[in-house]
This record gives sequence, structure tokens and C-alpha cells, in this order.
Amino acid sequence: MIRFLAISLFASLLVSCTLRTTEGLRQVHFNKTELENPYFSNPEIDYVYKAKIKVYSKNFGGILIVKKTGPESHRVVFTTEFGSKLFDFQFEGDTFTKNFVVEDLDKKFIVNILKDDFKLLVNESTTVLAVYESTNQRVYKTQSDERFNFYFIEDKSEKLEKIVNTSKTKEKVEIVFASAEGKIADTIVIKHSNIKLKIDLEKFKEE
Repeated sequence: MIRFLAISLFASLLVSCTLRTTEGLRQVHFNKTELENPYFSNPEIDYVYKAKIKVYSKNFGGILIVKKTGPESHRVVFTTEFGSKLFDFQFEGDTFTKNFVVEDLDKKFIVNILKDDFKLLVNESTTVLAVYESTNQRVYKTQSDERFNFYFIEDKSEKLEKIVNTSKTKEKVEIVFASAEGKIADTIVIKHSNIKLKIDLEKFKEE
């Protein structure tokens, strides 16, 4: 009886440790060791989005501008529609600089989350650890400090459709892209599973 309970407990632990991200996928051999994110890689483009950021009970709306400023550098600026700055971040490789954050957002916990979200969003190149396949997608697993990122690439178009950031056992952050051309994201949604923070971005269309 004790042996049966031990086996049952071990089996339940294995099930609970399985990531939903890779459920139903088959792991395959791969040759590609580097994966590229194309969405914010052109230094000649100012990537401008209408943005809504919801942090717990607070809502912020305005314009988000992402600019590639160097080979491994991006600047991310969020302003109101009238031009008042809400935050201004600089990413240079692994170095993060907080140029400015409005008082309502200037909490260490929130700034660290925003830093991690936008670092994941603008990071252009990452090393592949494993590859999985479904009927219409290829999923690339990469390392992210003590976590992992899973990049979902659509087979036919080769568009990056989603990034899921996980621990060893749980999904933490999901970034979903919609793109007509595959080089610039038309919409981006960043959702957290364990905290009340959501970011909605819609590419600004000049009239």
C-alpha cells in the first residue's frame, strides 16, 4: 500500500511539473543554434505603438516608441498622447538604464517587471537549447537566466507568433504577436499569469 502511494505521488509530481507550453509537442533534432527576433531589429525605423498598460488597479494610456540605437541597444519610451513622459528605458546588451519613470510606476517591483518584459521584447538573438514541433509550428527553447523562453514560429510564414517565459514548472509571461508582413508586429499583447499586469500595443497608423 505504501509503495502504491509513493508511486502515485511520484507520478502526480511528474504531471504537475509538466509545462503546458510543451504539452502535445514532440522534441526534434535541430541544427539551428541561434534564433532571431526580427520585430525591433531595424535601426532606421521608429517603432511607434498606441499603448495601454494596466498595473493592478491603475491604467496608463499613450504612445510607446521603440528605437534600435546600436548593435545591441534599444531605447523604449512611453509617453502620454500629449507628450508627457511616463518612462524612458535604455537597454545596452545586459545593461539596463532607467532614465525616467513617473512616480505612479516608480516602484522597484514594477520597474523590474517592465525591464524584464521589454528586454524580452527587444532581444534580437538568443541561443537555442531544444526544438519542438506541432502540426503547424516549431517551438524553440532558450535560456533566460534561471528561466526559459519558448519562441513559437509558424511553419509556412516563419513568423514569430508568441514568446512564453517560464520557470521549470510554470508559465510566467506570454507575449503574443500579430504581423501581416512578419518584420513589424502590428499588435502585441504581454500578459502575466501570476500578477495583474497587462500591456496592449497597436502599431500606430499614420492617417
